[in-house]
Amino acid sequence: MRVQAQVQGRDRPVQEEPEPRRGRPRSAAAERAILDAVVELLEAGEPLAALSIERIARTAGVGKATIYRRWSGKEELFVDVLRDMEPPEPVVSGTAGLADLRLLLESLRRRGLAQRSSALLHNVFAQMKSHPKLWAEYHCNVIAPRRIAMLAAVQRAVDAGELRADLDVGLMDDLFLGPMLVRTIHRPDAPLPEDLADRIVQVLVEGLAPRPAAGS
Repeated sequence: MRVQAQVQGRDRPVQEEPEPRRGRPRSAAAERAILDAVVELLEAGEPLAALSIERIARTAGVGKATIYRRWSGKEELFVDVLRDMEPPEPVVSGTAGLADLRLLLESLRRRGLAQRSSALLHNVFAQMKSHPKLWAEYHCNVIAPRRIAMLAAVQRAVDAGELRADLDVGLMDDLFLGPMLVRTIHRPDAPLPEDLADRIVQVLVEGLAPRPAAGS
């Protein structure tokens, strides 16, 4: 995970590519410079609301057109900056049920740890929630796909006979997701042990009712 920006060579502009022809790959160096420039400005104390495309382009050593070829505006760019700062998305099988569910819950735990360990990341998320357009962009492009992936994993677990088929899939998804969200968001002092995802799945699959006494 990259939390601290590695910004070098700011005294020399990044060599921009000419206007790309259809199908031409984008410049990875320019894209990296733009993402790093946003982080550099945030680390310097610039609030999200004060960042402009002009300022970002100047810091990155590129032209505004280079940014607009990649992102339609600040909100879309900031979402990619956040994605770059957070732990990478997990690679799930797309065929397993509970196994994929555990991977997705573990990914949420790691993101919670990242926010706790990075003052910058925590600060950016706090600011983002006061900017409705940015929060909507993040929700649409990051949170919603994660929710869909979780629901799909729960449904696969139902189809595989790992979970009951007579319960609402959305409700079961909330039951799996809820404890991790409480620990990562609502209780920032709560422990996030490495086996937390496994424990959540185990408790919900086994149930909360007491087991019958032996011989009863």
